[in-house]
Amino acid sequence: MTSLISDPNLAKLLGTADVDDLAVLIDHITDKGDGRISLSSDTCKRLTEAKSTGQISEATRALIAEELQRFGGNSLFNLMRAGSGVSYREILCDVASHVKADFKPKNDCAQIEIAILEAVLTQSVAKMSDQEKADLFAEFGCIYKPGAGPAVMAALQAAIKASGFGAFKLAAVVANAVAKAILGRGLAFGATAGMMRGISVFTGPIGWAITAIWTAFDLSSPAYRVTVPCVIQIAYMRQKSAYRSCPTCGTPAEAGKKFCGECGSPLALLLT
Repeated sequence: MTSLISDPNLAKLLGTADVDDLAVLIDHITDKGDGRISLSSDTCKRLTEAKSTGQISEATRALIAEELQRFGGNSLFNLMRAGSGVSYREILCDVASHVKADFKPKNDCAQIEIAILEAVLTQSVAKMSDQEKADLFAEFGCIYKPGAGPAVMAALQAAIKASGFGAFKLAAVVANAVAKAILGRGLAFGATAGMMRGISVFTGPIGWAITAIWTAFDLSSPAYRVTVPCVIQIAYMRQKSAYRSCPTCGTPAEAGKKFCGECGSPLALLLT
C-alpha cells in the first residue's frame, strides 16, 4: 500500500510510529496546542484533536510530515513549491549546520541525526562537573579522564558508535531532556520502558545539564523552534524503531533476533 507520506525518509518511520511519540511531534509543531503564526488554525485543531483522542490516522501522520516540511522551508521556497515545504533531508542538514554538528551532507539520515545529538551532548558535557561526566561516560561503557581535552569527547563518541544501543541511549536521553525543556514533560516510553529503567542519566544533574544548554541554541527563528526539537524527536523515534527489549529480563535486543541473548526468552511478540 502506498504511503500518504511522500518523503522516503519519513514515510515508514511516521507511518508506523507509536501514538505517544507522534504526540510529542504534534506538541512541537502546534506549540502545545496554542498554535503558531505560520500554522493555520484548522491544521492546529486537526492535530491537537488527533492527539487528544489518541487516534492518529494515516492522514494525520501525513499532515505531521507536511507541516514539518513547511516549517523547514522559508516563505520563498514554500511559494515556489506550492506550499509543500522542503525535504526532510534538507531540514536535517539545516538543523545539523545550525547546532554546529560534525556531519557530511551525503551521510544517511540516521548518521546525521546522531551527529546532531552528539552536538547537543558535547555542549551539555561542558556544563557538567567531573563526577557528572564520569557518570555519563560510565553509562556508555567508557572511562572519563579529567584534563584529556578534545580526546575525551572523541572517546565518548567512539563508545556510542560502537554500540547500536549506545545510539539509542543517546537519542532517548537527549530527546527526553529536550521535551522536558520545551514541553514541560518527558517522553512516554511505552513498549521500551524496560530498556529505559537501565538508563540512569535521565534524572539528576546530567539530565539537567542537557536541559540547561537548550537555551544556548539560537531559536529566535520561528522555524527553528519547530525543526530543531522535531528533528531530535525523530532521531529518537528512528533509533527506537530498530530496538526491542526482552519482556523477561529487559535486556535490549536488536530487531530481527528471535531469542534474547541474555536469558533466551523468545522475542517474537516484541516491538519491531
